[in-house]
Amino acid sequence: MLSLFRAAFAALFPPTVVRPPVTQFAALCHRRAKTGREVLLISSSRGRWILPKGWPIAGKNAPQAALQEAWEEGGVRRGKVDATALGAFDGYKRYDSGATVPCHTEVYSVRVTEMSKKYPEADRRERIWVAPDKAAEMVDDDGLRGILRGFGQA
Repeated sequence: MLSLFRAAFAALFPPTVVRPPVTQFAALCHRRAKTGREVLLISSSRGRWILPKGWPIAGKNAPQAALQEAWEEGGVRRGKVDATALGAFDGYKRYDSGATVPCHTEVYSVRVTEMSKKYPEADRRERIWVAPDKAAEMVDDDGLRGILRGFGQA
């Protein structure tokens, strides 16, 4: 009932200030396995499966920032990152506090050449290698799901 009231209120009184989306950079890490191409998913702080992603980093361009996140969150020690985004999607960044903000996420392909068992967030994250179509079934975000499905068909 409350959500219905909020929707009606928003339709009658649109916000006068619209917050622009924040931007994050994600790494779609992949490798060749005996069974075909696999992609790396990591667990979020709320237990969902996601790609390694994060905020812009001073002194790094977008692909470099995505590769840095792949290291910190997924243990990708070395990889070849594409200079142009594989795709992008819009959604919401959900903070542990419960707050949400609009978020635009650019996704960069990273061909993984070396992984490490020890990495900055190893104690906070699980990681799993799966086929792109399986990964698409495991993630919550529709935009990311579409990118993973497209990657699996490429």
